[in-house]
Amino acid sequence: MRRKPITPMDPRASQYGIAPERVTKRMAAYPEMTSLLIKDLFADTPAVIYPHEEGLTTVRKAAEAALSRVDMSMIKPRDSVNVLASHHGFTLLGGEPYAELLRVVRDVIAERTGTDNIRLRAGVGLRFRETEEYIKRYRLDEHFKGKARGVAPIDEGVAIQTEIGTLYGIKAVYDADWIVHVHNSDVREVHFHRQVDRAVKPFGMSYARIETRSTYHWNMGPRGANFTARSIFESEFVKSKFAFAAFLNMSPSGVVGVTAENDLYVLNDQLTVEGLTYYGKIMTLLGEIDECIVGLDFPCPVPYVFAAGVIYANFVGANDDLFDLDKGLPPYTWYTEAFYDKSGKPLIDSIMPVNPAIKMVVHNYAWGGYPSAFFSEHIPTIVVGQQQAELFNQDPQNLSYMQYAVVANGLDEAMHFAYHAAKTDKVIIFDGAMGGINVSHSLADMLQAKAPAVAKRVDRELMPKWLKQRGVSPT
Repeated sequence: MRRKPITPMDPRASQYGIAPERVTKRMAAYPEMTSLLIKDLFADTPAVIYPHEEGLTTVRKAAEAALSRVDMSMIKPRDSVNVLASHHGFTLLGGEPYAELLRVVRDVIAERTGTDNIRLRAGVGLRFRETEEYIKRYRLDEHFKGKARGVAPIDEGVAIQTEIGTLYGIKAVYDADWIVHVHNSDVREVHFHRQVDRAVKPFGMSYARIETRSTYHWNMGPRGANFTARSIFESEFVKSKFAFAAFLNMSPSGVVGVTAENDLYVLNDQLTVEGLTYYGKIMTLLGEIDECIVGLDFPCPVPYVFAAGVIYANFVGANDDLFDLDKGLPPYTWYTEAFYDKSGKPLIDSIMPVNPAIKMVVHNYAWGGYPSAFFSEHIPTIVVGQQQAELFNQDPQNLSYMQYAVVANGLDEAMHFAYHAAKTDKVIIFDGAMGGINVSHSLADMLQAKAPAVAKRVDRELMPKWLKQRGVSPT
């Protein structure tokens, strides 16, 4: 039975993307497109609490239940509390579930501790004003009574003495008596953290100065930078302020629950297992695609657009197993473009090429504000509309993106060209479809045919290996 495509995530107003009214047609609207639900591909897909017919009520109830088990006795009525957030959480399922979790955390802290000095500190990556947009969009400035602000890695820093020397956090993150770490378990940049210390990573990224967070991008790379986040979190300065953590638990189908813990490593172990369990099969299945046209159609920078809970940057590396820690070198996306020479070729033979299954990219709607020229340089790319092309031409982080891409007047023209040039009718659309994935009929047939074997291989071979690599018993 053919399903109608799932409604893509709506465009949103942002200084980093074109105006929503300029997105006149979505890729899922084509008659040759259909959708697959994750639960139809894999029988053990967990039930979700969002999306849900009760809306955000289910998220609030789950958050209140999780927080009821957390000790908050260290927070006194006159103490100050910084609730820490990260920008990526606001791109999950429209952003409302994460915003609701932040609201509940504030409400419960105020109710149980008596303090009203609760501030929101929302960190970003390279789009320094992004969380300011989210704070207003979800009216978090009102809910936090005017005490909400976005923080950027170029803000004033604070020196943190760690076991490996002085590292730098953002001063505004740590300017309270207590900090509460509110994040999500979405595997997202699995090419960075490799599902190791996933819960700890924001301490080296969202809450850190640019000199420290850049260890992931330029100094250590994905195999060596994890210890910086752990070093910061293990410092006496941070541990003396840490109260508890609350996480939105994600799966490719949606939100599966909320977890809160005083011990971040207990939560981290849980997220490690759940991340492998929930995402291992869909990521392995996407790696089975032999050829396709990729559609970018989501309000996010190029590498972070979503399909089946997986970001495009990880699909670019899906020609290898991103969860396998035995790999000498992980698959490479732009993050390690330093491993490519000026002609765009890998410096050494062992560096993986980008996923050869991607024959062409149709960039219908995706933001700038994040260095993405590596993608257009290595994969033939068609950008829809001159205005979107100009957005990238004027973006300091993407000045060369259009040097490697061509412009189509509209989506119809782009798709017509892509079908003929790529010589395939298999299409996968990264449009944030909730609960499933929008694909062409031909790719749907292929994924459905391969899913049973992939499920068996992950359960019997890959999952035991992944868990053993991380010191977790398969039983």
